[in-house]
This record gives sequence, structure tokens and C-alpha cells, in this order.
Amino acid sequence: MVKVNYKRCGYCGACVGVCENLAINLIEHIVVIDEKKCSNCNLCIIVCPLNALEGE
Repeated sequence: MVKVNYKRCGYCGACVGVCENLAINLIEHIVVIDEKKCSNCNLCIIVCPLNALEGE
């Protein structure tokens, strides 16, 4: 499961755009990951410019 480090996150939405499963949403300027939809492909981790996403 991908986790968000909110101390690093700039809420740019880059991760939202690459998620093929639509598991990531930007809701009221907060990145929310739907664990049920996430396939752990790690594309969001790769594209995050601030390294705010981490895999388990």
C-alpha cells in the first residue's frame, strides 16, 4: 500500500494523473488513496516530484 508523507506533499496532483486505477484523489487539497483500488504499481511514487509517496 502506498502512503502519503503529508509533511513533504505539495498537493500538486501529479500522482492523481498517473493512477490507472483511479485510487488517488485530491480532496480539499489533501491526497487520499483508496486502499481497495490501489494495485501497488508504484507509478505515483515514481512521478512524485517531492518524494512524498512511499510504498510498504
